[in-house]
Parts: sequence; C-alpha cells; structure tokens
Amino acid sequence: MSTNHPKTLPPPAAPASVAARPNDATARLRRVADGASSLRAPDDSNCVVLLVDDQLMIGEALRRALADEPNIVFHFCSEPSAALMTAENIAPTVILQDLVMPGIEGLTLVREYRALEATRTTPIIVLSTREDPITKRDAFAAGASDYLVKLPDKIELIARIRYHSQAYLSRRQRDAAYKALHESQRQLMAANIELQRISNMDGLTGLNNRRRFDEYASIEWRRAVREKAPFGMLLVDIDQFKHYNDTNGHLAGDELLRRIGETIRTCCGRPADLPARYGGDEFAIVLPGIQAKGLDSIGERLCQAVQDLKIDHAGAIAGPYVTLSVGGALALPTEEGGLVDLIGVADRNMYEAKEQGRNKFIFHE
Repeated sequence: MSTNHPKTLPPPAAPASVAARPNDATARLRRVADGASSLRAPDDSNCVVLLVDDQLMIGEALRRALADEPNIVFHFCSEPSAALMTAENIAPTVILQDLVMPGIEGLTLVREYRALEATRTTPIIVLSTREDPITKRDAFAAGASDYLVKLPDKIELIARIRYHSQAYLSRRQRDAAYKALHESQRQLMAANIELQRISNMDGLTGLNNRRRFDEYASIEWRRAVREKAPFGMLLVDIDQFKHYNDTNGHLAGDELLRRIGETIRTCCGRPADLPARYGGDEFAIVLPGIQAKGLDSIGERLCQAVQDLKIDHAGAIAGPYVTLSVGGALALPTEEGGLVDLIGVADRNMYEAKEQGRNKFIFHE
C-alpha cells in the first residue's frame, strides 16, 4: 500500500460503509455495489439512503458524512444498471441520484424509479454539479423530489435526508393503516352480508324463511301500489306430506323438503322472484310484476317438475309419486292493506287444488 495514505481512519458506523484506508474503501464500496447492501433496514424508524453514483470518491464522502448519524443506514450503488434492482432489494426511504453517469442518464433512472412499483413514491434527491434552472426543471419534471449541488453541505444533506425520509415513512404508515382499515371494513361488510343472508335463510331447504317472505312481500307490494304494477303470489303444499313422513321417517321427510325447495328455486327464473319456506311443508313464491300468463306457466311447470322427480310415495291419493298442490293469486294493488287478502286468495286456491284431487295448480284470473 502507498505510504502516502494515512494509516488509520475512524471505524465505519454502518455495515455498508467503507473502511479506513482508500483502497479498502474502494473495495468495500464495490462490495456494496455488488450486493452487500441488499439487507433491509431493521425497522421503520431508520432512514435508508441509497446513493447511485459512478464515482467512488463521492460514495466515500457521503458515507463519511452520514457515518455518525443515528438511524441512518447508508447503501451505495456504483453501477447504474444495478440501481433499480438494488432499490427493490433494500427499499430505501430516500434515493440520492447522480445525473451524469456512463451508459445511462440520471433522469432516465429517475423516470424508471417512478415507473417501478417498489420506488414509485420513494423520495429522490438529484445530485448535480450544476446550479442550472433548466436542469432543475427537467429533474423535477422527471419525478425528482429535491435537487442538491454536490457535494452538498453535510448539515443541509442530513436535514434533507431526514425530512424526506420521515415524510415517506409517515405516508407509508398512513397508507398501511388505511389499507388495514379498508380490509377490516371489507371483512365486516362481508360478515354482515353473510349474517343477513343466514338470518333470512331457512336452514333446511336453503330458501328464504318466513320472516324474509313477510318483509319482501310487504316491500314489493308497496312498490306495486306506487307503480301500479301487477303482483303475483303462489302458495305450494306437498300432498300428504304427513303420510310420507310417517311412512318413510323424519330424515326422509327432511330430504324431501330439501329436494322440493331446490325444485321450486329452479322454477323461479326472474331476479325479482322470491321463493320461501312458508311453514312446515308449505312454500310460497313472491312474483312482483308478473302477468297472468307467466303466473300460470310457473304454477304448471312447478307441479310437473316435482312429479318428474318420481319420488316414491306409497299410498298417495294422487299417484305413486310425490306431488304438489299449488294455488295462485294475482292483483293490481291499489291500497297498502291488500297483501293479506291476496295471500288468502292463493291459500283458498291451493286448498281447492287439494279438493280436486291434488297434483294441480289452481289460479282464477
């Protein structure tokens, strides 16, 4: 080693810093550029500085300026081609970017930082040898956060590094808090929707329950009154369900209710139709805005669909298979209190279907 160099220098304070002697400093700076700086800062209170400059003496000078500063972690990259990868690896809180480098312009790198997700919002302090308004303008237009003429005064450099880093860390913490809050709100909304769905659902058949039927029918009835729109209703009863239950057992009876519920659901093709378990072995379908032809079609299709299931029902009056009796009602609502009357009409038609031998749909237009 040349005897012109000093024998010792103060030891480095940061793991990515340079050593005491100039040759050792060069070697250490090169190791930083080759990947020794890929370790992230240990916590969010640190200012993580990445200097991108092809001049090793600039790297050593800034390393020395920051060496004794608490909570400042210094990294150096002397290869412009490795700048983006290094920035991704160490997640700096501020980038010190030289403007004039071999192979690529500093402003080009600034634009690439801004295009990269990991460094899109990272503060960038441009280092230049020129105090030129046009150069400053171009730097800020490219995405720089600040501009310093190198080599900057140590006090000013540290002040600007801390200012930009703290602002960046605060913004990152705020964004993380907003993200966590948004996720909590999303999960709460999803839980409320699921709770509402469960509270409206019949646990056995998966259809809407009686409470939801009453609520929805009332809402749609009032809408029909306002809009002078037709309002339809079907009431459905499984023929001789008690006999089926007594003969085959309660488990078979529950399975029958599930299959009937699924068949009713498939027969409701419009988004506004609401099938529900009305109680016991009875079901109901709210049909807002339906016309007489459509109501008749659904009622007939439902009876046929259940008969086509060919579920054995030994001793049934209507035939060897499980069947339905369905009553329909249709009205053009003119007053708030007419919904109960409409349900009563559908109920009477359903019992008329039973009296006529079951496995029928009755609807008097």
